[in-house]
Amino acid sequence: MGGGPATLTSGQGSRAIGVVSGFVLKIARQSAALTQEKLAEVLGVDVTTVQGWESGRRPLAAMNAGEFLRLSGRLSRLGAPASTGRYLREAIEADQVLSTGITAGTTWVDADTHPLAASVHRWTITNLITWPITGKMPQHLHQFTSKVSRRGPTPTYPSLGADERTRFLDHLLTIAERSTHADEALLRRQAVYLLGFDGRPHVVDWLRVEWKRAGRRPVKHGDITGLLEARSASVALASAGDATHLHDFVDHMKDTRADVANLNYWAHWISELNDEQTSDAFMVESDTRSWMGVRLLHHLTNRLEPDSPHLPLNLHTLHALIASRPSLLSGRPAVRASLAEVLAKLASTDRLNRTGRDQLAGLQYALRIADR
Repeated sequence: MGGGPATLTSGQGSRAIGVVSGFVLKIARQSAALTQEKLAEVLGVDVTTVQGWESGRRPLAAMNAGEFLRLSGRLSRLGAPASTGRYLREAIEADQVLSTGITAGTTWVDADTHPLAASVHRWTITNLITWPITGKMPQHLHQFTSKVSRRGPTPTYPSLGADERTRFLDHLLTIAERSTHADEALLRRQAVYLLGFDGRPHVVDWLRVEWKRAGRRPVKHGDITGLLEARSASVALASAGDATHLHDFVDHMKDTRADVANLNYWAHWISELNDEQTSDAFMVESDTRSWMGVRLLHHLTNRLEPDSPHLPLNLHTLHALIASRPSLLSGRPAVRASLAEVLAKLASTDRLNRTGRDQLAGLQYALRIADR
């Protein structure tokens, strides 16, 4: 490994700093059919070093950048997925968000230094941040299939202590309540979204108050902050079990620029827009023709489940996507068949309001036209 074990083990830190990246390293190692002992042998380090990385006691974030790149590349050459390095980097970013919140608790952290304000998150990073809270493995990590036999009961997700979890969630609420300036909009919005995974009654009550503040006021033309505040509050409430306001948000999204912003947001969320973004301005400034929409079509089709708390927004977005790109359905019989099956399932339920039923009918009509 070039510089030797000393450069790989020089960093120490709190457990929270490495809990997610350490777990991703663990499943990457297992996907390459490597035991901790074998990986340590290959890398020329002590097995306690590998154990420290995976537990988070020796955080990957403290590694020398060159050594981290060599570790990621070595894992992929040994049989882990080629995406291992990218997902480890995202996991480190998730750890930074968790660590900041756990360390600060109810203390304020400026947007200039807070990792939640550094960039507009994609779904992969958000799902990594919430993994220790939900216990649900992010879908993009399912490609890491273990090829190592288990030795007794083992954790299935990165865990936080009860106090760590509480401190992190309390910090999100502190950020959401105290971010009031324009340059704190991204920090606030992303904190509000994550509060949807909290579930504590007083936080759900706070989200309802936030919806009354942001969701019921008319969104001015081009007011991306107002639009996203309403979106975050309604989506967070849906995640917390109250989806009624998401219907209201969709019903209010009548402006063409609001639909453009929503489509651009989704395109960034699932990485159809490749560029990193450090503010939400791109949603109204970017031309939706700069991305194809094929990946988003598949993503949304797979999320039109009748019991999904986010069904109203997913359906609205798919309707807007097809309306702007009817050619997405042309020449793709398998895609049309899959979408038709999903829409038929939705049509047999009572989960849609009038707006949703109209959008469903519009999508079914688009399918009939594309089949001709």
